[in-house]
Amino acid sequence: MRLLSLACALALCGVATVACAAAPATKAAAKVPGSEAIVGKTLPNGLQIIIWPDHDIPNANFYTFYKAGSRNEYPGITGLAHFFEHMMFNGTSRRQPGEFDRIMEAAGGSNNASTSNDRTIYTDWFPSSALETIFDLEADRIAHLAFDDKVIESERGVVYSERRSSVDNQPFGSLIEQMQATAFTAHPYQFPTIGYPSDIEHWTKADLQQFFKTYYAPNNAVLVIAGDVQPTQVFALADKYLAPIPCQPAPREITTVEPEQHGERRLILERPDAQTPIVAFAYHTGTNEGGKDSPVLDMLNTILAQGVSSRLHQRLVEKEQAAVSTGAFVENGYDPGLLWVYATLAPQGDPAKAEALLDDELARLARDGVSAAEMDKARNLNLSAFWRGMATINGKAQALGDYQTFHGDYRKLFDAPAVLAAVSAADVQALAQKILRKSNRTVGWVQPTPQDSAQKEATP
Repeated sequence: MRLLSLACALALCGVATVACAAAPATKAAAKVPGSEAIVGKTLPNGLQIIIWPDHDIPNANFYTFYKAGSRNEYPGITGLAHFFEHMMFNGTSRRQPGEFDRIMEAAGGSNNASTSNDRTIYTDWFPSSALETIFDLEADRIAHLAFDDKVIESERGVVYSERRSSVDNQPFGSLIEQMQATAFTAHPYQFPTIGYPSDIEHWTKADLQQFFKTYYAPNNAVLVIAGDVQPTQVFALADKYLAPIPCQPAPREITTVEPEQHGERRLILERPDAQTPIVAFAYHTGTNEGGKDSPVLDMLNTILAQGVSSRLHQRLVEKEQAAVSTGAFVENGYDPGLLWVYATLAPQGDPAKAEALLDDELARLARDGVSAAEMDKARNLNLSAFWRGMATINGKAQALGDYQTFHGDYRKLFDAPAVLAAVSAADVQALAQKILRKSNRTVGWVQPTPQDSAQKEATP
C-alpha cells in the first residue's frame, strides 16, 4: 500500500506530532484507583490512543472506535457501516478469511464488534503477552483489507439473513424500525443500522471501497487499551504498526438538524406472526450524548423503567395488570436521539388501555415530579453501574472510548459521579415537562392479525 510521507500526512490531516500528555488528575479522577496512570497520544496520522495501565491480572483489552454508523449513510448505501462489522474479519491481502480469528485464538484472545447509529466498535480481549500479535492483526485489516467478490456476496447473504431474524421476523424490531423512520423526517437517524433490504441487495464493491477509505482512516478512530501493559511498549508498537497507515481527508460533516416536531405521529403495525400487542412511544430527547441534559435524561429513564419498583412496572404490570412487561431506553449519539417507552401486553391485551395508562403515568411524573426516594434509587443504580464498569479492564476501556468519542475528552469520565450527584428532582421534572409531550412523540402499536384474516387479504 502506498504510504504518505510524514510531511504529507501532517499537511493533509493537520495533526501535531507532539504526544498529548495526560492532564493533571482532577479531584474526581483521583477517586478512581489507577486513573492517574492514564496517558494519551495522537499519532501523526491522526489516530488517538488512550492507555489505562492496570496490572491486576495479566490481560488487556484493545478497543477501536470508528466514528462511522448509520448516521453516515444515505439512501442506496444504508447498512454499509454494519456490513464492515462482518467484512473486517474476512481476510486481507496478507491473510485468508478466518485467519484473523485463528491467530488471535491461538494466542489466547477473543474478539467482538458492534455497530450503532454513530460508531462501529471492535474489541479484542487477550493475554498481555499477545499485545504485539494484536497490533499486527489490527493494523493489517486497516491497511490491507481484501475486497474479494465471493466474500462480499457471502457476507451480503449473512447480513440479509441477520436482517430477517432481527427485523423482518421480529414484530418489535419491525416496529422500532418504522417508528424511527417516522420520528425522524430529515436526520439520517431515520435509517436502520442493519440497512434496508433493497440497499443490502445492491451495494457495489465501489460503494464498499469508498466507505472504507473514508471512515476506516486513522484520523477517524480512537484506540483504547486497558490492562497489563506499559505505555512505552504500546506507543512503540503503535509507531511500528499503526503510524505508517496514512490518514484521509476528514469525512463529510453531518450538519442536518432534525426539525422540531409539532404534532403526534402514529402508526399501527399489523402482523399475523405477532403473539402479543405492543405499545411504544418515541420522544425526541432534545439533547445529544454528552449534552448538559444527558445525565438528567439517564435519571429520568431509570426512574421510569429500571427494576420491578420502577414507575411503569408498578403501574402497568403490578397494579393495573395491563401489561406483562414494560421498559424504556435512551438512544442518543452525536446528535439528539429518542427516549423510548414501551409496554408488552398479554395475548388478548388492550393496547388502547395500555396507552392510556402510560399517558397517565408520564403526565403524573411531569405534573407532580419525583420523590426523594426515587431520586436516591436512580442515583444509586447509576452510580453502582459506573463503579462496576471501573472494576474491570473491559469496562474501563469502553468508558474511556465512550467519553473520548461522545464527550470529546476521556477525562470527563471521572466527573460522572459528581455530575450525577448534582442532578436534582427539579431537573428531572423540568426535563419530563420539556420532552414528554404528545406533540413531541411518535406512537406505535404492534397489532396481532389473525392468520385467516391475513390470508383472506392476500387472496385476489
